[in-house]
Amino acid sequence: MSEAATNDDGEDDIATVNFKLTESFLEQVDDTWQGRGFNSRSEFIRYTLRDAVEFPTFDRDELVALLEAEEDIREGRTTSAEEARERFGTSDE
Repeated sequence: MSEAATNDDGEDDIATVNFKLTESFLEQVDDTWQGRGFNSRSEFIRYTLRDAVEFPTFDRDELVALLEAEEDIREGRTTSAEEARERFGTSDE
């Protein structure tokens, strides 16, 4: 489903979407929406999805790069600031 359909009065039709979650994750979702003052699970999920669509933070490639960088740090594959300045010919000024 790519876009919401619009009815004759110009308002979007409501669609029902079903998806599966583990019971433990559903418990976390329920704790979250209740703790943040949402009126229902559906309201929380709509808000969260709308926020993710309107304000995306990372795409898949960026997330993969972050995970690879974290692995490099854990494995000691890092470069000091001084080494980077020398390698790229920049100064610290």
